[in-house]
Formats: sequence, C-alpha cells, structure tokens
Amino acid sequence: MTTPTIAKTGTAVLEASGVTMRFGGLTAVRGVDLTVGAGEIVGLIGPNGAGKTTFFNCLTGLYVPTEGTVSYQGTRLSRKPHLVTQAGVARTFQNIRLFANMTVLENVLVGRHTRTKEGLWSALLRSPGFKKAETTSEERAMELLEFTGLAHKRDHLARNLPYGEQRKLEIARALASEPGLLLLDEPTAGMNPQETRATEELVFAIRDKGIAVLLIEHDMRFVFNLCDRVAVLVQGEKLVEGTSDVVQADERVIAAYLGEPFEGDPGEAEVSEVEAAEAHAAQAAADPDPASTEDSDGTEGGPQ
Repeated sequence: MTTPTIAKTGTAVLEASGVTMRFGGLTAVRGVDLTVGAGEIVGLIGPNGAGKTTFFNCLTGLYVPTEGTVSYQGTRLSRKPHLVTQAGVARTFQNIRLFANMTVLENVLVGRHTRTKEGLWSALLRSPGFKKAETTSEERAMELLEFTGLAHKRDHLARNLPYGEQRKLEIARALASEPGLLLLDEPTAGMNPQETRATEELVFAIRDKGIAVLLIEHDMRFVFNLCDRVAVLVQGEKLVEGTSDVVQADERVIAAYLGEPFEGDPGEAEVSEVEAAEAHAAQAAADPDPASTEDSDGTEGGPQ
C-alpha cells in the first residue's frame, strides 16, 4: 500500500492531486498525488522513463495535465509558466539552459523579471523608478551569487564556467524569482563527489532560508542523505512514499531498480513509447529562437 502523502510541517506549499499526463494514447504520468510542506525537502526518484520530468513539467505549466490539479499555497496554479513563477514556484532543468553568451550576473538578473514592475516606457526613458529597480535587482543578484559562491565570476560568460558552476548559476537564477518552492531536476547530474557534496550543502542552505525543495535525482546517496521524504515513480505511477528508511526497505522499489518484474509492470515496449512521446512533446514545445522565449524561472527555451 502506498504511504500517504503528509506534509512534514502540516502547512502545504505544493499540493498535486491526481495528476495525469497523456500523449495521445500513451500515459506518461497516471494519477499522482504529492504534497510538499513548508521548509521540507522532498525527493522524487524512479528508473529512467518513470515520468519524473513529465510530472515536473505538469507542476510548472510547461505541460497542461490531462487530469488533476496543482495548487501552491492553497491556490490553483495557472497553466502558463511565467504565472507559475510569479506565484512563487521556480525550477531548474535536467539539461542546463543558460544564456550562454550573457555574463553570470546578467543570467541571474534575467531571473528577476517576474519581480520587477517597471514597464517598457520606463526602461526606454530611464526613469528614476527604473534606475532604482535596476540597482535593487543588481544588489539582489549579487547577494545570490555570494550565496552560491559565484560572486567572483560575475563578469564571466556563462558558457565559460565549469559544469558544476553552471549548475549553481542555474539555481541562482531560479532563486532570483524569490520562490517559496524550488524544483530541481537532477541537480547533481554529471558532477564529481566534491561537487555533489557542495550541492547538498547548498540545498540545505536554501531550505534554511525558508524555501521548500522538490528534487529529481538518480544519486540515491544524495537523495537519502538530503530528503525528509522520498516518493518513487515507476511507469508513471507513485509506487511508494515515505522516509528514506521506508523507501529503501520496500521490495517493490528494489525490484524496480534491479529490473525485476512486478505486478502491473507494462514492460519495456510501452516504456520506450512513453519516452518517445515525451521527447516529441518537449521538442514541439521548444522555441527555435532562444532569445524570444524564457521559461518560468527565466530560462531560455532554446538549446544552450
């Protein structure tokens, strides 16, 4: 039986209820319920093709769920990514999406776009209000670069940063939107052990600032050391949820990761079809002009 979803603090920041995502006749996510409490770190794990990133996309407005609802602090979220960010939900991506030819500081400033109220004419005329907002945004951006250890790289182009620092920059840019909930999609992918430990410390520091965190990760040691609760997706369905000890001891989780069949397993053929459908949907949603599209946390829609 699936462990019930209970927020640690009793105050729900995120509530996803019955989220289902179909691509034609294929179901990538099926009836997933998940709650993230204030000040909580929750992990979402599962084998490749389990629907984890698709579920993230449903939470942040990149996909419109076929069924189900997603609420933030008791209010149902918009289906538009920029309004989701404005509400207080920011994210990073599995594949780094930085503005490669912009500086580190400029990338973080992009993430401030949902928190600035100056309009086009104010910017063109360089009004006092615009200059004040610009100064405030730069001060805030520098605070975040200090927080993530990138202040000394403020004038470097994003493309020239080492991989681990690019990951940190993407997190800093997401934090620039002042979220109450941060979604991290494989934040340690491709990192060495030292970078992984630094990321773990950074996530704890983010939580200490009062920001709830929901993350997808394949590094089980990282997840179990970090998270208050862990939910496991297998073939688009939530298999089990609970503390690290509960999840690690569940025989169904062990079977899923070892590749052993279990009741209800649809098999490799359907997994491949779902993965292909997800890839097709992601490609169709991408804007060929990266300069014209920003995702909900200030990320660009095109390739790095």
